[in-house]
Amino acid sequence: MPKWFTPASVICALMFAVSPLLIANAPFESTMGLVQKISYYHMPSAWIFLIAGIVCGVASIRYLFQGNLSQDRLAQAAAELVVLFGALAIVTGPLWARKAWGVWWQWDVRLTSSLMGWMVSVAYVLVRKYGGPGSDKLAAGLALFGMANVPFIYISVNYWRTIHPKTSVVPKLPLQMGIPFWFCVVAFVLLFTLLLRLRVRLEEQRARVDELYLALD
Repeated sequence: MPKWFTPASVICALMFAVSPLLIANAPFESTMGLVQKISYYHMPSAWIFLIAGIVCGVASIRYLFQGNLSQDRLAQAAAELVVLFGALAIVTGPLWARKAWGVWWQWDVRLTSSLMGWMVSVAYVLVRKYGGPGSDKLAAGLALFGMANVPFIYISVNYWRTIHPKTSVVPKLPLQMGIPFWFCVVAFVLLFTLLLRLRVRLEEQRARVDELYLALD
């Protein structure tokens, strides 16, 4: 592992240890109260869900056109993180929505497109595991579809009527809420970076083991 990995892991752990204290000290939102504080984890996890989808899609394009196996490993690692962070967003969202909007789930455009993007990433993982020969290119095609869905998920609230606030809400956060929010965003970005590097490293080691087995044969 690179030299930066260990200190970055320590910093990430400390940030997640401190983040609940910052969230607890943040002011309550006037209408939603305590439940609004779920957003400090929900929104960063949703953003990482989208970022991971882009990473997976770009790496898949490079693999399809260049045949670069390192990009295939990167795409596979990113797809698993789409599943992970997408699940966090999908679980925390309804917990927040039930109190804030009176419903656990509503089939509006952002929720539906997000669920579809998450299901595409699950399909990617399943195809890679059980698809057999040629599954790498088939999964890469799925990744392109998932990446194309990312900007649609992000801008949907600006063009369709939805229970979600528009994307312009975040820059308007008061300072007392903005500091813990962006602190959590940085923590999630760092966690994503560490998990992605760790997962890619695992795939590299697996590839090396496969090469050794072939050499023995």
